[in-house]
Amino acid sequence: MTAEILIVDDEADIRNLIEGILDDEGYKTAQAETAEQVFELIKRKKFSLVILDIWLQNSEYDGLGILERIKSTYPDVPVIMISGHGTIETAVKAIRMGAYEFIEKPFKTDRLLLMVARALEAASLKRENAFLRQQHDVPPEMIGKSQSFQTLLQVIDKVASTNSRVLISGPAGVGKEIVARTIHLKSARASHPFICLNCSAFDLGGIEEELFGCDIDGKTLVGVLERADGGILLLDEVGDLPLEIQARILKVLQDQSFTRVGGTTQIKTDVRMMASTSCNLEDKIEEGKFREDLYYRLNVVPLAISPLRDRKDDIPLLIAHFMKLQARQSNIPERPISEGAMSAFLGYSWPGNVRQLKNLVEWMMISGPVSAPIQTSDLPPEIAGTIHAALKGDWQTDMIALPLRDAREVFEREYLLAQINRFSGNISRTAQFIGMERSALHRKLKSLHISTSDRDDSGDSQPDNPDEYGVKLVKITA
Repeated sequence: MTAEILIVDDEADIRNLIEGILDDEGYKTAQAETAEQVFELIKRKKFSLVILDIWLQNSEYDGLGILERIKSTYPDVPVIMISGHGTIETAVKAIRMGAYEFIEKPFKTDRLLLMVARALEAASLKRENAFLRQQHDVPPEMIGKSQSFQTLLQVIDKVASTNSRVLISGPAGVGKEIVARTIHLKSARASHPFICLNCSAFDLGGIEEELFGCDIDGKTLVGVLERADGGILLLDEVGDLPLEIQARILKVLQDQSFTRVGGTTQIKTDVRMMASTSCNLEDKIEEGKFREDLYYRLNVVPLAISPLRDRKDDIPLLIAHFMKLQARQSNIPERPISEGAMSAFLGYSWPGNVRQLKNLVEWMMISGPVSAPIQTSDLPPEIAGTIHAALKGDWQTDMIALPLRDAREVFEREYLLAQINRFSGNISRTAQFIGMERSALHRKLKSLHISTSDRDDSGDSQPDNPDEYGVKLVKITA
């Protein structure tokens, strides 16, 4: 992207001279001779660099006053100060106020071009460092191997290279923001900002200013639509946007421009807007709380993320990933997980989804004995309670009074019920894990008066009621 440089000087000859030098090097330029012109121009577009004279005739502000305003509103825009009447004190003051460099007139062309190149490079490195810091806590890749997760990855790969708007839906904690960040990282906008705005965290006035910025009483606040220019803006929980703001967002999507609160200048923006929601927006439309036209503008590519309870195959991989992450961050060893504890993880319904799993892994890593295996006794009651008696050993007190043959039958029944529950009713996978042929397992279940539910067990099918993981997925016949 070609850098665009604003030249500010009250002498037309100087402005034209600098413009000619920069044009020859392939830069785009604009000119201003007063503070009023500067403020009007920077409202309309964000310049890559400003070359600013200190002494300006017929201007409300001198160069230092303009520098202060620019740095308060656009702190990442470099400013090179120039002056034919400068002093050491003035130069020092300008640098302390945030100027990149101070050049005295008359200046040599080579020196000016060198300072311009260095200022642009420094600004680019600053943006890159900010971007890397922004990505620091994001997992380097999405984790999972379930069929629904692999399908999700395929859609992400297809949509990332486009500018299409994406509506990401799924329950809270499922990883909607991580999906959006993954799209950003795989897109041509990866070197530009990614900003996530939580629409439920503001009242009407607050979110309007946060989105669009404001121009009130001579003070300028830059909103996220400007800060995300060239990149991606995610409207998280978009269903909570007030109807008044929905109308303004719709206009931005149509015109790619907007005005700040209290302002009149149209500001152009190049933002790929995405949205996420944990509620049903179609229900919101029926209730009159969400605009149907905005819904169809945002829902160009729908991306639904399955809850964790429907992606059991992903749980061991996610646990291993979060454990490595926590071990690295806290400088502690990883803890092995017992079969019983893993069974409890697989049997739990995870209402808080991936976020809940991540928090639990961190808690177990920090609170438990170093390097000691994680047992079912280490788990919260609501999770440990999902595991069958056969895998916890609670059946032993009842079996102590039984003859061997009856005790063995009780154990086999409870053990098989637990394993079938563990694998969500999938007979093929249960048979593979316990080391039996599928047909032999069916015969054993029949001999124990256990009949499986009438569901296909050939793939990754899920329970009829997905909220009932941890409840028996088979029935016992008399």
